[in-house]
This record gives sequence, structure tokens and C-alpha cells, in this order.
Amino acid sequence: MTEKAENGTTSNETIPTVALGTGGPQVGVQGLGCMGMSWAYGPTQDVGEARATLDRALDLGVTLFDTADIYGFGRNEEFISPFVRANRDRITLATKFSVVRSEDDPFGSQQIRNDPAYIREAIEGSLRRLGVDHVDLYYMHRRNPDVPLEESVGAMAGLVAEGKVKHLGLSEVTADELRAAHAVHPIAAVQSEWSLFSRDLENGVVAAAHELGVALVPYSPLGRGFLTGSFVQAEQELTDDDFRRQQPRFTGDNAAANASLLTPIREIATARGVTLAQVALAWVQQRARVHGLAVIPIPGTRSRSRIEQNTAAVRIELTAAELAALEPIAGKVAGARYANMAPTSEGREAS
Repeated sequence: MTEKAENGTTSNETIPTVALGTGGPQVGVQGLGCMGMSWAYGPTQDVGEARATLDRALDLGVTLFDTADIYGFGRNEEFISPFVRANRDRITLATKFSVVRSEDDPFGSQQIRNDPAYIREAIEGSLRRLGVDHVDLYYMHRRNPDVPLEESVGAMAGLVAEGKVKHLGLSEVTADELRAAHAVHPIAAVQSEWSLFSRDLENGVVAAAHELGVALVPYSPLGRGFLTGSFVQAEQELTDDDFRRQQPRFTGDNAAANASLLTPIREIATARGVTLAQVALAWVQQRARVHGLAVIPIPGTRSRSRIEQNTAAVRIELTAAELAALEPIAGKVAGARYANMAPTSEGREAS
């Protein structure tokens, strides 16, 4: 193995591993979110580079690869299928069900399906598109409170009994929902947004996960790229088909106000000679020690150089003074995570 670069930005060292929940598989302490490779964040200019990024991630010890049936209406699962099939014994494959939208309005209104019949239909579709006979981690992407949780998780447990799914996960659930689901069948992981800009799940979900031995899988640990400084005003800087143009935090006065919150991140990055992304990821990775549970963030990228930088962040240890400088950021963020918060855990708790 080569030595880590002096400024910490790239390295050929493989990342450490951690158990994905009690009884779950060992995975790299950082995963890869695959959504943006073919959906939501504008067009993929270099498909070959995106595919090479999957291979490079695996070389660096990333083993948890995350997709969903709604990402590109199945096309993201199809996109990663050749990689998955070529490396099936080396990776932990996660996908999700429940969000139903129209391709004519891909980021518009949505239906949430948690009924057992749909869960059966969804897993069969995902297995077909991915070209595999089982999924390692199957998430309920969003919760429909009109369907009893026991029915939904019971149906998911049935897929485990049949060998179509190895472990169960939930996304955007409350602490009470997590406990109720876990009582039906062990839950390996909860996926929720967790970053320097989004810390709502610390109000209850994190404690419940610690209590139950459930891993936390933070999505958007880089604030959908905003924390890297790569853009400020989504409506002015991003393409028309970029989902971030619809998120309140990244537009108008909110975006301008939130850009000013990057100052302490930038100061730490400059002092250390690392990137803003690495500081933000290091903060998320250190939540594992702060809260005493497994934390496996899944930043997304289509670039090999970025995957090298991202994985190098697991070796950055922020000091107490640096953590203190970053602590106030989340409380000052302007704007909601989504234009419609109803399907999120905060939305249900507020209703």
C-alpha cells in the first residue's frame, strides 16, 4: 500500500470495516451512493468514468453500494448491474422500495407504497434489473403511516425467509417507528440525512439505533454537494434536470445565507491542507465514536479522484476545537431539506 498523501487528500490505503448492525455483514466504514451516477444531479458527462469510479471504490475498501428502484425509474439499478454481478461476493448491495412517481414529472408529486403486494412486486423488479438472486440490504425508502408498520415489515421479513433479501433497513423513520419495526424483525440499518447541515435524527433516532444495535447510514453527508462549495445558487448554477434546484436550502436567500455557514469548514480545510468535503465527511465519520454506534456514510460521486478524497477522510481526526467550531452550523441553516417534508421523519413527527 502507498502512504497517505501529506495533505490527506488521496490515498491507496483501504478503509477499515465495521459491522452493518448487530449480526450484519462487515462493510467498509464509508459506502457509495450511486444515485447521482445516472439520475437527479444532472447528466453524467462521462459514463466510463462513472463505471471506473465503482471499481476504484471497491479497490479502496468501499463495499456498501446503495441504489433504489426510483433512481432513474430503475435505470440506476440497471446501470450498476454489470459491476454488481462482476463483484457479487465482494460487495454489500443495498436498494430500496416505496417511492412511486411519474417519469413525466420525475421530481414532482409522489405516492408512497408500503403495502405487502407492492413490496413483493418491487423486490422482483429490483432483482431483475440488478441481475441478482438476492439483495443484501433492502430498505423501506419512505414510510406511509396509513399502512400498519407490522404489515410492511412482516412482508419484508417474508423476503428474508425466502432468501431474496439478507437484511432489512428503513429510511427516514422516527425513533418510535424504528423500535416498532425492530420488534417485528431485526433492522440492520437506518438511512437518513445526516451532515453538518442536517442533524434532526440526533433528537431520537440515533439513541434508538444505539439501543437496538442498528447501524446509521447517512445519505447526503456532503449536503448534496453544497458543503463542498461546488455551488451556491442551484437555480443559477445547476442544469434544469438537477433535483437540487427544487430544494429550499439551495435557492434564493436561503442559499446565500447558508453559503456563509461554510466559513469554519473552509478555515479548517485550509489549515489542514484538505478539502471542504473531507472535513464534512470526517465530522460524520466521528459521529460513530460520539454516539457509540456504527456510522457508514454514503457520499455519491462520479469521479475516481473524488472517491479517493472521500475515503481518505476516514483517517482525518478532527480536534475538540475544530468540532466546537463546527457545532453551531446546523442550528443556523435556512430552509427545509425538501419542499415537501411530509414524507420525512420530521414531517410525521410534526403532524
